Amino acid sequence: MTTCIYDLHCHSTASDGALNPEALVQLAFKQAVSTLALTDHDTTAGLNEAKITANRVDINLIPGIEISTTWNNKCFHIVGLNINPEDPNLQKGIKSLQTTRLERAELIADQLEKYGVGKNIGALIMKSVNGGMVTRTHFAQYLVDQGYGKNIRDIFKHFLVRGKPGFVATRWAKLEDVIAWINDAGGVAIIAHPMRYKLNANGMRNFLSAFKAAGGKAIEVVCGSNSDQDTRNTAELARRHGLLGSVGSDFHSPKNTWTTLGKLAPLPKGIEPVWSSFS
Repeated sequence: MTTCIYDLHCHSTASDGALNPEALVQLAFKQAVSTLALTDHDTTAGLNEAKITANRVDINLIPGIEISTTWNNKCFHIVGLNINPEDPNLQKGIKSLQTTRLERAELIADQLEKYGVGKNIGALIMKSVNGGMVTRTHFAQYLVDQGYGKNIRDIFKHFLVRGKPGFVATRWAKLEDVIAWINDAGGVAIIAHPMRYKLNANGMRNFLSAFKAAGGKAIEVVCGSNSDQDTRNTAELARRHGLLGSVGSDFHSPKNTWTTLGKLAPLPKGIEPVWSSFS
């Protein structure tokens, strides 16, 4: 019996991934992934190219997206899976976020330049993006290339998080709006990498309650950045709150050694998989 390998969270050059959609799907095929979801940040631009390649290599491609939201003055990421990419409400919503991303990028560039980190950073970043969604990862890669840190994680820690010179507080879309866009597009809303938000027990309980009340259905139980304990903790959250479980590497680049496309632990027993809800 053939084992189905799912990876339902990854990125291409349509946002902050290193591989274009075609190359990403080809890598998934090489890694024996059977079902892949492309979930670029606030854009569906890479899905058509990914679908063409997936059909050619016989991979089941789930159309997806990862949308930024603000809840209780904190940024969260919500993955939408099995969406209709052409849905007008979804496209209208993410267009507003694309504008927000461009405005944030200009502010980050200005702040880094004032700090003394290079010149014309904004123009250089936008050239490297080549029409895709600009994210903090693009700034991090630029700073790595300029020798300001050993890797992207190091740069985030020293330049791009709250209290550091390149941090810009950003107001993203409301949680209930993001989930409505996904649901209107026929998709399933999933909390991405929940352990990264470092919420205490009460904060997590309140967030999950708000997520469910808005129509959210699932949580990413297995994630490329998870420790074994993180996965156990997230599985318990799924059970306790009646959420479906998803699995995703959050793959961005072959250079990121902490995560590999398709190389994920299995979904823990007793967790209903999110793919059981796909029609």
